[in-house]
Amino acid sequence: MKIVFLETDTLGTDVDLTPFDQLGEVIKYPRSNPEENAKRIAEADILVVNKIPMNESTLKLAKDLKLICITATGTNIIDFDYTNRHNIKVANVKGYSTQSVVQHTFALLFYVYEKLRYYDDFVKSGDYIRNDIFSHFKMKFNELYGKTWGIIGLGEIGRGVAAVAKQFGCKVIYYSTSGKNFNQDYESVDFDTLLGQSDIISIHAPLNDATRDLIGEDELNKMKKSVVLLNLGRGQIINEEALAKALLEDRIAAAGLDVLEQEPMAADNPLYQIKDSTKLIITPHIAWATIEARQRVAQEVYKNIEAFQKGEPRNIVIA
Repeated sequence: MKIVFLETDTLGTDVDLTPFDQLGEVIKYPRSNPEENAKRIAEADILVVNKIPMNESTLKLAKDLKLICITATGTNIIDFDYTNRHNIKVANVKGYSTQSVVQHTFALLFYVYEKLRYYDDFVKSGDYIRNDIFSHFKMKFNELYGKTWGIIGLGEIGRGVAAVAKQFGCKVIYYSTSGKNFNQDYESVDFDTLLGQSDIISIHAPLNDATRDLIGEDELNKMKKSVVLLNLGRGQIINEEALAKALLEDRIAAAGLDVLEQEPMAADNPLYQIKDSTKLIITPHIAWATIEARQRVAQEVYKNIEAFQKGEPRNIVIA
C-alpha cells in the first residue's frame, strides 16, 4: 500500500515516522500545497492529513484511496457525502491530548490570574534589586480556593479540568451545550447561571451549531468583571471583536486563548491590539502539542492503519 503524509510539519520534525515504513511505501510532504495536493493524493491507498479539506476538489484524482487518517479528533475537514459515495473510510484519533490540554488550561489561567508577566518583568528589569522591601504588591491577585469554576463542555478534557480545579478548592459547575451530558460529580446549571456565577470560565466544547458564536457581547456582559475566560475549544465559539472590546473596557478581567477564529492569526484580528499580558494571553494552538501527545498521535495513526490492513474497524468514523 502507498501511504501519503500531506502535512508532516503539523506533527513536528521531532516525531519519528519511520515505523510507518513497515506498513507500506511511505511518501511524506512537509506541508500542504493547494495547487499540488490533488496530484500528491492521486496514487495513494492511505492518506494521513490534519487540516487539508478532504472533498471532491482534493480527492478527485484519488482512484485507489481506501482510508483517510486524520491526525486529530475533529472530522470537520471531511466531506462525508463524497467519501461515503466513493467508499473511502475515515479514521481519527481520540484521547491523545487530554492531559496536555488540561495542563495548558492551567498554564493559561495562572499566567493572567497571578499576573506572572508583570512580576517576571519586575524582577528582570532590575526593579526588584532597587526595591525597598522584600515583596511587591502592585498587581493584586487572588486564591483559587473557594472560587467557582464554570466549564462549558464536560467531555473528557472538561472532566480533567474539573478534577484539577476541585483539588485547588474550586466549586465546579458546568453547562452542557448539547443538553445531553449529565455528570453527578458536578453541578449542572443553565448557561446564564454559569456566566453569572463563575470566577473562571473554561471552554472545552466542540464547534457545532450549538456552540458557534456562543459567547458574544451579551454573554460577556453577564459575566463578573473579575472573571477569567479561557478558550481551549474552538476559536469560533467566542466572538473575538466582542471579547476585545470587553477586555479593553475592563468588563472582564482577563482571557487566555489557545484557539482563534482564523489560524494562523489574521493581521486584522481585533485581539492583536491588546498588548497587556495581564489581560490577555494567546498561544498558537499548542495546548495539544506536548512531545508526548504528538508522539501518541503518530502511534494512534499507525495503529489505525495497521488495524485497517487487518480488516479491523479501529476508530473508523461513521457519518
